[in-house]
Amino acid sequence: MMIFKFIFLTIILFGTSYIGILMAKKYSSRVKDLKEMRKALNFFEDKIKFTYEPIPDVFEEISSKVNENIGEIFKSSANLMQNESAGVSWEKAVDNANTNFTKEDNEIIKGLAKMLGKTDIDGQVSEIRLTNKFIDVQIKDAENEKNRNEKLYKTLGVTVGLAIVIVLI
Repeated sequence: MMIFKFIFLTIILFGTSYIGILMAKKYSSRVKDLKEMRKALNFFEDKIKFTYEPIPDVFEEISSKVNENIGEIFKSSANLMQNESAGVSWEKAVDNANTNFTKEDNEIIKGLAKMLGKTDIDGQVSEIRLTNKFIDVQIKDAENEKNRNEKLYKTLGVTVGLAIVIVLI
C-alpha cells in the first residue's frame, strides 16, 4: 500500500512540474516565432528587391526555408493569393496560423498587408522594414517577458506539486 502512495505522489509532483514547464515554454516559443518571422521578412525583402519574382512564388520558397509555424503563414497566403489579393490573403493566413504570437504581434504582422502587392518595390520594401522594426520591439518585449516568467512557472509547478504532496502525506 505504501508503494502505491509513493508512486501516486511522485506522479503528482512530476505532473505539476511538467505543467509548469509547458506554461514556461510558451514564452520561449513566442520569441522563437518572432525571430523566425523577422528572418522570413528579411528573406522576402531581399527576394522582391533583387529577383522581381511574383509574391506567391516568393512565399512558397520562404515557407520551405523557415520553421513550420511561420512557414504555414507564407504557404497559406501563397495559396490564398490565387483567389484573393495579396493583402487580404496575408491577413487571413496570419489570422488562421497556429503560432505563439500575442494579439499585438498578429496586428503588427498583419500591418504588412496594407502595402503588400499594392505599391512598387520600394514601397513594399519600406513596409517590410517598418514591420521588422516593430517586430524587433516585440522581440525585446517577449525576451523580457520570457526572462521574467519562465523561471516563475517552472518554480510554481514544482512548488504546487510539493504542496499537494505534503498535504496528501
